[in-house]
Formats: sequence, structure tokens, C-alpha cells
Amino acid sequence: MDKFRMMFQFLQSNQESFMNGICGIMALASAQMYSAFEFSCPCMPEYNYSYSIGLLFVPPIWFFLLGFVLNNNVSVLAEEWRRPIGSRTKDPTILRYMFCSITQRSLIAPAVWVSVTLMDGKSFLCAFSINLDIEKFGNYSFVREMSETEKIKLLARIPCKDLFEHQELRVAATRYIKCISQACGWMFLLMMTFTAFLIRAIRPCFTQAAFLKTKYWSHYIDIERKMFDETCKEHAKSFAKVCIHQYFENVSGEMQSLHHHHVSKDNSEEDDRSDEDKLLGIRAQNDMNKVLWNWHTCKPALALRKNQTDDENNEKLNGKMNGTINGFANGHARDVEKKEWAVYYSKV
Repeated sequence: MDKFRMMFQFLQSNQESFMNGICGIMALASAQMYSAFEFSCPCMPEYNYSYSIGLLFVPPIWFFLLGFVLNNNVSVLAEEWRRPIGSRTKDPTILRYMFCSITQRSLIAPAVWVSVTLMDGKSFLCAFSINLDIEKFGNYSFVREMSETEKIKLLARIPCKDLFEHQELRVAATRYIKCISQACGWMFLLMMTFTAFLIRAIRPCFTQAAFLKTKYWSHYIDIERKMFDETCKEHAKSFAKVCIHQYFENVSGEMQSLHHHHVSKDNSEEDDRSDEDKLLGIRAQNDMNKVLWNWHTCKPALALRKNQTDDENNEKLNGKMNGTINGFANGHARDVEKKEWAVYYSKV
């Protein structure tokens, strides 16, 4: 259990690596699902095209939506988009950057499915077999005697090996259409790779400072939400612990004196003080509800204040250091104030 807990903490701390791993697993899952999926063309002119195009585009849409569901940044993006402005303004470039990063990861599995489907060629054969010109594959005079409806029904049965009688025609048509499908698959892979290359290559040509700014504040929003959730968990844990402890004290005031030694009392007092510190002065349900509501409606501005005591200490320290350096630089030490002490002894 400890190993799994450490692994889970590592994945939480390295969310980008975790999401890249999830995208890789989804891509492998899409390829494995297609290989395990048994493609069955209906071999009917009314349904061949609809079935094949649906198989080509519906699963990628499902994988795309699943990528959004598994990405934790979607809730962060929605929360940042819908939150009231309050004391903190919204930056559309940050929202755009977060949406683009989520979309890029979610497109990996659909691209793998489309490329594998086109490379296999079965859906392409099922969809466009009725558009073939049989005269290209040889002299088949029996087709000329058929009506247009019978001809379309015959071409629709080409993907089905058991329903088509002329195997030579079927093999030639299958190779022809699969060749076109594989060419489309390679063109699709080339287009996706070239687009990714352009995105990587063109990004440094624009202002790098704007990109760093959007990347920094998108990371800040994610980290701020995590730390706020962790702080709320610690506060809830301390609140529950103090509440239960006070309940038992009220029920039986003699419980601690009968069952605890002096050392355990000291330890319990230290634990109580630490729990009281973690409450941060919020000791009522209504106060906590107000804090949570204010955090949602009016987040604090991103302008941190410096403590006044730290400024005074820094000024004093800088003054002493400057005075000492100036005194030694002039060739003499700085005069130090001397204090006189008077001590009286009495014999009693």
C-alpha cells in the first residue's frame, strides 16, 4: 500500500507527466480496441456508407470527449471561466492556453484511431465499393446486362466474402480500394505530423514573454486550487478533531484524569494547540461558509503585501551593516555606547 501511495503522490505532483501517460495509454487502447473489434459490413447499399463513416468518426469523438473527462484541468478551466471577477481580473490568453493544452492531449487517441482505420482499409472498402467502375478490373460482360439497382446491390456485396461469387473481381476491387485507403491514411499522418511541427516551430517566432506569462499563470491557477483544497482538508480535519475532543470533555470531564498520565496530558495539550493553530481562527460553521463563499465570489488580488515588521527589521539590519562598514572604511571603529552598572552588596 505504501508503494501505491507513493506512486499516486508522484503522479499528483507530476501532473503533466501523468496526463501524457494517460494520453499514451488511450492511444494504445484505441489501437487495441480496433484490432479486437470485428468489422462486419452490412453489404447493403442503404447502410454500407453510414456504417463505415460512423465507424470512422464516432469512436474518435468518444475518445476526444474521454480525454476531456480524464483531464483534471477541465474543471479548473471551467471554474476560472465561470467565476465572478471580484478583485482578480480574468485573462483570456490564460484560458485559451489551458484549453489548447487540453485539446492537444485529447486529440492523440482519435488521431490514432483514424490512422489505424484508414491503414486497415475495411471501412473504406465498405463505404465506397458501390462507386467502383468494374470495367477497370477486366471484361465482365454480365454486369452490362444488369439494371442499375442490381448493379449497385452487386457492388455492395464486394466487402462480404461469403456473399460475392466472383472472387477475382472481389480481390481486384479490394486491393484497389485498400490502396486508396492506405494512401489517405499516410496523408492523414503526414498532415498531423506537419501541423505539430508547425506549432512547435512557429511558437518561438512570436513573443516568448507572452507565452511564458500565460504558462506561468496557468500553472499558478492549478497549484492555487490544489493548495486551497489541501488547506481546506487540514482545516476540516482539525475542526473535526477539536469538535470531537470538546464533545468528550463535555460528556465526561473526568475521562482524561482517569485514563491519561501526566506525559500523555502534555502531548495531548501540544496536539490541541497545533489543532487550534490549524483552525486559523475559524471556529464556527457560518464563518467557514462565509470564507468559502468569499473565496468563490471574490478571490484576493494577486498583489502580495510585505509584513511591516520584516521591513523594519531589514531597515535596522541594513543601517547597522552600513554603519559598521562606513566606520571601518574611515580607519576607525565606530564608538559603542557604554553602560555603567552599579552593584550593591549587603550582608544580612
